[in-house]
Amino acid sequence: MALKIRLARGGSKKRPYYHVVVADARSPRDGRFLEKLGSWNPMLAKDDAKRIELNAERIKHWLDNGAQPTDRVLRFLDEAGVAKRETKNNPVKAKPGKKAQERAAEKAQKVADAAEAAASAE
Repeated sequence: MALKIRLARGGSKKRPYYHVVVADARSPRDGRFLEKLGSWNPMLAKDDAKRIELNAERIKHWLDNGAQPTDRVLRFLDEAGVAKRETKNNPVKAKPGKKAQERAAEKAQKVADAAEAAASAE
């Protein structure tokens, strides 16, 4: 059974509140879980102590038993010093897409043609 340490959403519309839970990877996001390990309230200020609450002892237990944290939960665990998250670097992500590159090349070609026409007219 593949276990995930992930977020389960609670709270009302436009007022999110998340529980950090360990659940079977096949169960739905807000469905059945094995144990509640903490909570995250994104509505609180980033420097508020109650924004992220984690039970580090139980999280370590589940990590030792093979549970895999999701990326967001791994960020919380890294901040708490429970687990290490490697920083990611994707320089390709910042590059524009294929269509945008074509439009930029087309625009540059028009500017070059206009400059050449202006130079030859003089």
